[in-house]
Amino acid sequence: MEKIKAGIIGPGNIGSDLMYKIMRSKNLQMRIMAGIVESEGIKRAAGLGFATSTEGVLAVAEDPEVQIVFDATSASAHKKHAPILKEAGKIVFDMTPAAVGPFVVPCVNLDQLTEADNFNMVTCGGQATVPIAYAINRVADSEYTEIVSSLASKSAGPGTRANIDEFTETTSEALRTIGGSDRSKAIIILNPAEPPIMMMNTIFAIVKNPDEKTIRESVEDMVRRVQQYVPGYQLRVPPILDGNKVTVIIQVEGAGDFLPRYSGNLDIINAAAISAADEIAGRMLGVN
Repeated sequence: MEKIKAGIIGPGNIGSDLMYKIMRSKNLQMRIMAGIVESEGIKRAAGLGFATSTEGVLAVAEDPEVQIVFDATSASAHKKHAPILKEAGKIVFDMTPAAVGPFVVPCVNLDQLTEADNFNMVTCGGQATVPIAYAINRVADSEYTEIVSSLASKSAGPGTRANIDEFTETTSEALRTIGGSDRSKAIIILNPAEPPIMMMNTIFAIVKNPDEKTIRESVEDMVRRVQQYVPGYQLRVPPILDGNKVTVIIQVEGAGDFLPRYSGNLDIINAAAISAADEIAGRMLGVN
């Protein structure tokens, strides 16, 4: 069966996990892993038989076989990579909070992005919480949404830590532009507990039309949609209403493809990216 060849820029934990997810994708085929040094991730990809390079973005941009690219570097790096990849005619899935292209949360708005060539995967917290914010807003009209993403300190590498400011800003913006809330705020907590905790996300909303049954049904429907590509996405505390205030808690357990299962924060953004890319690749192949 024909597949669309994919390249990854950034051979760290996120890039390595993406590689394993691509290996079991329906419409994608792993082609090349690129970085800027001879890292463990580069060696890992080479050991699996894939092309590798330490020439970074140029190696992927200049590879004529690669049609879809995952940029798993940093927000500042992606802003430099984006025009190079666009000039090369690649479709890009941006794993950083750079937000060069439109935000995408697959279960909410991918179908609306028919002309995009650079898809921003928001943040791990965004992928975990925006679907619930959207589910609440579509039936109850949210005036304000606040989320708190708590994740294991061990699952936050140097890239995540370097992008903390962008994380809060990008997640907050997505809660409005995709989630539909009038106002929003995002908070991230790195928890050093041992053993490492699973990713926990609290979504708090003030709504104009509080109705517990309707909100619960909408949230449960959205959880099922996310579970189609993130099986470890669990509703730990169903919607609780206190007047016009709604509280929901979501836990995310990773699939364990490459990363530990407690790294649900990294797993969910990768799983979302692969789900979206698989859909785009299917469109390209004419199989969807």
